[in-house]
Amino acid sequence: MFESLSEKLQSVFNRLRSRGVLTEADVNDALREVRRVLLEADVNYKVVKDFVQTVKDRAVGEEVLKGLNPVQQVVKIVNEEMIALLGGENAKLKTAEKPPAVVMVIGLHGSGKTTNIAKLALMLKKQGRKPLLVAGDVHRPAAIKQLKTLGGQIGVEVFDIGDGRDAAAVAAAALGYARANGHDYVLIDVAGRLHIDDEMMDELRRLRSAVDVTEVLLVVDAMTGQDAVNVAQRFNDEIGIDGVILTKLDGDARGGAALSVKAVTGKPIKFVGTSEKMDGLEPFHPDRMASRIIGMGDVLTLIEKAESAFEEEQAREMERKLRENTFDLNDYLAQLQQMRKMGPLDEILSMIPGFGSAKELRGIKIDEKDIGRAEAILRSMTVEERSDPSILNGSRRRRIASGSGTSVQDVNRLINQFHEMKRMVRAMTAAEESGRRRGRMPRFPFAR
Repeated sequence: MFESLSEKLQSVFNRLRSRGVLTEADVNDALREVRRVLLEADVNYKVVKDFVQTVKDRAVGEEVLKGLNPVQQVVKIVNEEMIALLGGENAKLKTAEKPPAVVMVIGLHGSGKTTNIAKLALMLKKQGRKPLLVAGDVHRPAAIKQLKTLGGQIGVEVFDIGDGRDAAAVAAAALGYARANGHDYVLIDVAGRLHIDDEMMDELRRLRSAVDVTEVLLVVDAMTGQDAVNVAQRFNDEIGIDGVILTKLDGDARGGAALSVKAVTGKPIKFVGTSEKMDGLEPFHPDRMASRIIGMGDVLTLIEKAESAFEEEQAREMERKLRENTFDLNDYLAQLQQMRKMGPLDEILSMIPGFGSAKELRGIKIDEKDIGRAEAILRSMTVEERSDPSILNGSRRRRIASGSGTSVQDVNRLINQFHEMKRMVRAMTAAEESGRRRGRMPRFPFAR
């Protein structure tokens, strides 16, 4: 989502770096460019004005311009102010002193409200919670059916009492059911509209007064830019919201909504939708997002994704095989499958510090079909062939190519890549052993 914004900001910083010593005029020129870049990204005009002024007030001080590395100081200030703009710190979902916590999820049609409430339920379930989904959209039978389908997919119970009932009555009945059955979160999916109207607001107010709501989350579509911010402000003024779920963050939106919503509404972004998959909802971390926008990567999220995709026991076993050089194509296939669980490769690579700012890497698009092709080739091999690639003669390679719908050249390329990877791992292991003998202990890259 922030690719264009990030690239333009990094271009501004690179021009500053080329000057070495900075003057106040240099900083002012750079901030004018930052202002233009943010406005092009559809960030709220007042938010941009305040942001640039704050950065300027801090950046043109004597201690910055006369410091040892003024450019790094300016980038650091921009990063810190962007973190503040995005909310400062991760805003967690509230808990109730006396369970269950009641979370009302609201939003307009098309924002992804029903899908994202199911994603939230799955996230809570993975955390060891026992959520209950509540079909509170009594006006649209398809919404109840959709929620039940999603609940079935993720293994979370859905409560409903049929069509044509008042949403407040459904919420009250669901709360009693949750208490009786040990649910610690009640997630209420309420009716949406194509636009904000009085009837919608009245229904939401009645529902809030019928049950003790712990938190109100508003789902908004990042692709709608400043319209998303306007919707959030209107809902906050009329109903009062506690946080925002920003969907379609994996799309090609310019980023204005994410950078404006906290400053305009005073309410934090709590979760972001990163894909259409049911596990495509993540807690929003302002510091990590600011780091990615500035071009400094997002190592913490990368580590979390790796830890969720790779079991600890599997990681230890993989490390042992790599050290002992017994890693084979069966393991290679397993690693490809685990990598795919982490998400799109271009997204993963963008979290690596320096990837987004390196000229030779910028603009590279990772073709997910290449991984699918590699999987098909590996699956077309027998277990014996994957265990001992040295037996892969010409006829076997032709059979594998035919079975996987690829060419012999593709098969040869994959095997060569595998051998090259093993060679690199051997070299890294040898370097680590050498360092250990000399009293240095570099960390093996697969160690946990």
